[in-house]
Amino acid sequence: MPRTREQLEQAARDAEQWLDDIEAGRVDVTVEDTADLRRVGLAVIDRDKAEREIADAVRSARDNGRDWGQIGAVLGVTKQSARERFGKPVGRP
Repeated sequence: MPRTREQLEQAARDAEQWLDDIEAGRVDVTVEDTADLRRVGLAVIDRDKAEREIADAVRSARDNGRDWGQIGAVLGVTKQSARERFGKPVGRP
């Protein structure tokens, strides 16, 4: 089930708090090193930032007159796929 950006960001904050609680001994869990889980959380945050940057770059390319075929080629997808993913502003039908 897809999650909204806000839900993903909240999940990352919740996970960070949980990891802090483990390291502080406030959670009864036997985990010696949480670096791997922190890395997963940071990767999720980085992925979200990258997705926002891609969407912003596509909007900029469109504003500069680039067509969907050109944008799709850079993204490694078809023009139809690029248009379907990025062609409609958020919150619009």
